[in-house]
Amino acid sequence: MELLSPAGNAEKLYYAYAYGADAAYIGLKNFSLRVKADNFYDDEYKKVCQLKNQFPGKKLFCALNISFHKSDIESFKNNIEYFRQYPIDAFIVQDLGIVPILQKEFPNASLHLSTQASCVNIEAAKMYRSIGFKRIVLGREASLSEIRQIKDAVPDIELEAFCHGAMCIAYAGRCLMSAYLTGRSAQGGECSHTCRWNFSVLQNAQSKNDSDGFMGDISNESVANAKRIAESGSLMLQEEKRPNEAFPIYEGENFTAVLSSKDINMIHNLKDMKDAGIDSLKIEGRMKSIYYVALVTRAYRKALDALDGKITNEDALPFIKELDNVAHRESTTGFYYNKEDANKTTTGASDSPYLLAAKIGKCLNEKSETEIFRMAEKNKANFEQEILALHEKARIAREKDLQNHPEKIPVPITKKENWYMYEFSPLNKIDEGQTLEIISPDNALQIMEKDSWFIVDLETGFKRNWTFVAHPSLLYTSYELQEGALVRIKDQNFTTERIHQKGR
Repeated sequence: MELLSPAGNAEKLYYAYAYGADAAYIGLKNFSLRVKADNFYDDEYKKVCQLKNQFPGKKLFCALNISFHKSDIESFKNNIEYFRQYPIDAFIVQDLGIVPILQKEFPNASLHLSTQASCVNIEAAKMYRSIGFKRIVLGREASLSEIRQIKDAVPDIELEAFCHGAMCIAYAGRCLMSAYLTGRSAQGGECSHTCRWNFSVLQNAQSKNDSDGFMGDISNESVANAKRIAESGSLMLQEEKRPNEAFPIYEGENFTAVLSSKDINMIHNLKDMKDAGIDSLKIEGRMKSIYYVALVTRAYRKALDALDGKITNEDALPFIKELDNVAHRESTTGFYYNKEDANKTTTGASDSPYLLAAKIGKCLNEKSETEIFRMAEKNKANFEQEILALHEKARIAREKDLQNHPEKIPVPITKKENWYMYEFSPLNKIDEGQTLEIISPDNALQIMEKDSWFIVDLETGFKRNWTFVAHPSLLYTSYELQEGALVRIKDQNFTTERIHQKGR
């Protein structure tokens, strides 16, 4: 099975490919259902072409899955020459009006039917194949047995299905809630994720004098008691003509979840997906972080390799376990086995206990390392000469200050045997002495204790006792690391005692 990962920008595209995706899907500005993802525009096609060359054999799919108004079609036509510059292998579409334009202007690109088209039956699959679609991204409501039936009846069409990520409470994601409350259409790529908003539980004024009202039991309670009841999980949202159906309403820390769906997670059910005839496994998340893209892609890559006998299940397990360390909600197997679990809502999101701290680049060659060491020695000598050149009183004052504050004395990096120097891009504050955790495409986890690594100032060659974004740095360590590895640190503010809202 193909592994298909999300890429909201060129950087995420790199991590999708580097961490094991066979293909990645992107969106083009204004024509994708993830408007808030960075998407691709201007001269980013150059970076995309470079990545396709760097990762030969990897495929690139482009989501054009909005519902096209006339103005959208005209805009697309006006940008065709620009889109041609992207090395696109397939377009993902739901609106059939754009199909003949794509077939004419991009004859070498395949057509993939978006999940937004809600294809879940044999006859629909036959129809889409007949008008030129190579692949169907199945509606998320299709069960594994239905997928097997579709594959048996239409064996020459590829079937793609979601294996991991956020689900939508609406059928195939075709939600009106956002448009109703904000005027931002999910079908136009502007979903405001209204189902996950921070609602407040209030008491209807009419119910205060209505002992039979929904809130009648707490009509005389204080605001504090009302909040206590809301947080108890005993409240439900119920439509008056459907007394046997209810959605739980749970108030957490400054929010209330109403219609928030669970995430799908099929990492332990890949054989069933393969047996059902699925050709491509799709990970949701073009708006997620590079940390999410990397760890989730890597976990499914290793799980698929184990399924295919390339590695053992024991080899894959450490990578799979790391899925718990990315932001996620409660998980479900969706509609693949039955509807009951998929229809249950959940509360909030479980945040990651880690902060993404830095990205590892290329390992410096011996010549480049030598230049860093020489620069450090030269700058140290210059520092000492500057002090000696000071007037006697100024020099004595400076030396006293350095004696009282030894951290101000620059320490040049010196060569260590069997140590490696790497390009280093900090994303969060890193302090000397912290424990760094390294994740990479082929190593589930490396723990770097203090004294096994140093941060080097790229401009001086001196050791740094901390670094942060916009501080040009190098990492000098006794560990041999993979290019593209990510560095994480423990989030000191993380606690399992409350529901977190920040996704990483």
